[in-house]
Amino acid sequence: MTNYKASVNNTDHFEISAETIHKLDAVATSKNTYHVLENNSSYKAEILNANFNNKTYEVKVNNTVYNVEISDFLDQLIKDMGFEIGATKHVNDIKAPMPGLILDINIHVGQEVKEDDTLLILEAMKMENVLTSPRDGVIKTISVAKGDAVDKNQLLIEFE
Repeated sequence: MTNYKASVNNTDHFEISAETIHKLDAVATSKNTYHVLENNSSYKAEILNANFNNKTYEVKVNNTVYNVEISDFLDQLIKDMGFEIGATKHVNDIKAPMPGLILDINIHVGQEVKEDDTLLILEAMKMENVLTSPRDGVIKTISVAKGDAVDKNQLLIEFE
């Protein structure tokens, strides 16, 4: 039998069986609106926002909004292993991967960049290394200039 864990507003935590879900008396009244009967009580539920990849939902029940997060056994196992499904990259800075010389800088402070856009070119061991953006974002600071020599792990760029 499959069990799910649900967290509501990050404060209340429940374990729900698939059997309980199948027994729930819910009737769709429109695209994202449902009429729900549970223990002889009637509820009007509306899904305001749904992020299927993160398994998070914003649900309004009788005019009260709840933030619901749902996970199954596999989600819990992956989380316990230190991984996240559907997680976005949260890289906030770029550091020099090796010592070298800044040959070119292709961005400026305040510029919006997309994942894989070229940020700068670092020459190391007579080879040109193109450093690209690990995520979409806006450039907050550039800590180097063209022609600068940099050390390994030296801060080069920060994102907002």
